[in-house]
Amino acid sequence: MGRPQRGTFWLNPQGPSCQEAAVTALPELEFVEIHGHKRAFVRAGTGPALLLLHGLGCDHTTWAPVVELLAKRYTVIVPDLLGHGRSDKPRADYSVGGYANGMRDLLTVLGIETVTVVGHSFGGGVAMQFAYQFPERTDRIVLVASGGLGPEVSPALRAITTPGFHQLMGVLTLPGVRHVGTAAMRALAATGQRSLRDLREVAAIYDSFKDPHARAAIRHVVRAVIDWQGQIVSMADRAYLTDAMPICVVWGRNDQVIPVRHASNVAVLAPTAQVQVIPNAGHFPHKDHPQRFVKILNQFIRSTEPATYSRERWRELLATGARIMPLEAQAGEAPVAPLRVVDAGA
Repeated sequence: MGRPQRGTFWLNPQGPSCQEAAVTALPELEFVEIHGHKRAFVRAGTGPALLLLHGLGCDHTTWAPVVELLAKRYTVIVPDLLGHGRSDKPRADYSVGGYANGMRDLLTVLGIETVTVVGHSFGGGVAMQFAYQFPERTDRIVLVASGGLGPEVSPALRAITTPGFHQLMGVLTLPGVRHVGTAAMRALAATGQRSLRDLREVAAIYDSFKDPHARAAIRHVVRAVIDWQGQIVSMADRAYLTDAMPICVVWGRNDQVIPVRHASNVAVLAPTAQVQVIPNAGHFPHKDHPQRFVKILNQFIRSTEPATYSRERWRELLATGARIMPLEAQAGEAPVAPLRVVDAGA
């Protein structure tokens, strides 16, 4: 393990995306070496700790619109997951369990004992796995358009699992082809159509595939959690464990990557969860409505006490088991609970 080092300042004037921070300048990147691999992260603010986990193909800058606001109340830790951003991209364990271990190790190096873990998309799956593996270090869970709550995903994600993806993307990310592709996506996103609003972020992910090491890492990540039929890793069979831990779920009404109906699954799987759907928001509600997102997060943290780990309580929950059949929920056959749609301007 090495001492955290200062890194670079991330600011891109071309407009916000999954990997571009235009509205709010982030603090400088820091680096630490764990298990021989460089980990990049941003740290800001003071107070109770928040761990913000980005989605597949993104990096820490996806949280740029909310970091400064959150840092007014919390110690905010925003890593680049292994295989993403400025972190190393080795041939390594890219399972959700491996990522959860990596986050525990990073927090240990930084001297942080417990966190409210906030995960977006694939990062939501890592957040749930972190809470499952390390309940004694988890204060709360916040899932943002999260994976692991139902089988459906976009065809583009399923395509990553197919043979030949790595070679095909090698061709599609050649400079001329890539520039045309990303420009087209950003132009479509600029039309303002709700169904196309996430294309700016998709363009940034596509652009990141020009790095063959990043491409290989993402392929390993996706194959660990998705096959051609959809998601294969689910929290459904362990959702009852959230009875011992506060959980909040935030979704964009117009999400085209992971269906908003997965939020209904949460309302059934974890009845004590706070579930809120933001209108006029896509797969990145924290970017579409950052102030509203921060308000939801603040209210959730203010209205709940941090989880207190009890081995006896955990044993009791494990012995009692789930209230519903896991396969029912995974197949999307669980009864649909009403969703609370919140006013993004409230």
